[in-house]
Amino acid sequence: MELYKRIKARREKLGMSQEELATKLGYKSRSTINKIEMGKNDITQSKIIAFANALQTTPSYLMGLDEHETEIYTDDKFPNPNITEDYTTFPVIGDIAKGYNHIAIESWDGDKVDIPNSYLKGHTPKDFFVLCIKGDSMYPQYQDGDKVLILRQSTVNYSGDVGAVIYNDEISTLKKIEFVEDEDWLRLVPVNPNVPPILIAGEELKHCRIMGVPKLLIREM
Repeated sequence: MELYKRIKARREKLGMSQEELATKLGYKSRSTINKIEMGKNDITQSKIIAFANALQTTPSYLMGLDEHETEIYTDDKFPNPNITEDYTTFPVIGDIAKGYNHIAIESWDGDKVDIPNSYLKGHTPKDFFVLCIKGDSMYPQYQDGDKVLILRQSTVNYSGDVGAVIYNDEISTLKKIEFVEDEDWLRLVPVNPNVPPILIAGEELKHCRIMGVPKLLIREM
């Protein structure tokens, strides 16, 4: 089965509309998804990875290199947000994951934070997670100990946007993500000039996963 047919079949299996998939991938409308599913638009390797993330499967399956339809889920043992009329209480994650497929339950130490529901901007609580910043690579924009509300999505909208990234089975927390459309590379760039950027290209992109984008900074004074 061709790539574009697998994308369509996987989307339909998940009960996801073209509009929903377009939003997850940062496209402005469903028309791009429609053209891809019709085989009219080619997509780069980096975009195939983004499609796989959004469709909860692997790039190998979408590309036809693996006939087994691997499915990737978040850990259902991780505590769900507690929702009240005015607030949602989120668990605070110290690390995004120990591997790059999911949020690891062992990374939660019991810390929680209350977020006013108005900050969710019409999204559901399951569309978010809260990450605790470690280290100073994004200083002064983000500081050690800051808590950040992350909207789950598998791409950033523009080159240079900040995203929550997992790379090489390790945690990069937040980094600026630079890329050129239709080229198979991206660069993870810290705000702190004393921390060097990381260039990811070719096969290494298979070990890089964008988990979401920051929407709210919580800092204790």
